Amino acid sequence: MEADAQSAGVAGGPTTAGYCRELRQITEHAASKTRFASIAGTPRDGNYLNTSLPLPGWKDCSLYGPRTYTCDSAELPSLAAAEAAQAATLVEFKGCLGPGWSEAPDRSSPNYVVLHAAWHPVSITLSTDETEAKQHVVRVIVFRRGN
Repeated sequence: MEADAQSAGVAGGPTTAGYCRELRQITEHAASKTRFASIAGTPRDGNYLNTSLPLPGWKDCSLYGPRTYTCDSAELPSLAAAEAAQAATLVEFKGCLGPGWSEAPDRSSPNYVVLHAAWHPVSITLSTDETEAKQHVVRVIVFRRGN
């Protein structure tokens, strides 16, 4: 049963998220005392930094300030495709992170869903967005709550 949860994908087809190890590492960095300092790279525009721990299969991974990690999916042709990818990614993330992580419906909306773990000061938001080129993406944001 656990393997089924970890391999569920779009339309229930078996897929193995190739980023589970890195996703767990990112959440552990967020929860640590030093947060993302050990994976911070070179500066980018604004308050962004490159990261030495990109999420495989995702693009434009970066850090924003000391408590936020973000990446975008590949570009998708429509909002419907982005919404389907967001739903599939949610299933994959929950499989990667394990049963202690759950959706926070009181902090979610039709455009984004929030995952959190009661014992962990970390939240993950999966949202849909549109690029300047009018392409749609799924955006993941890993955020350290509190101090």
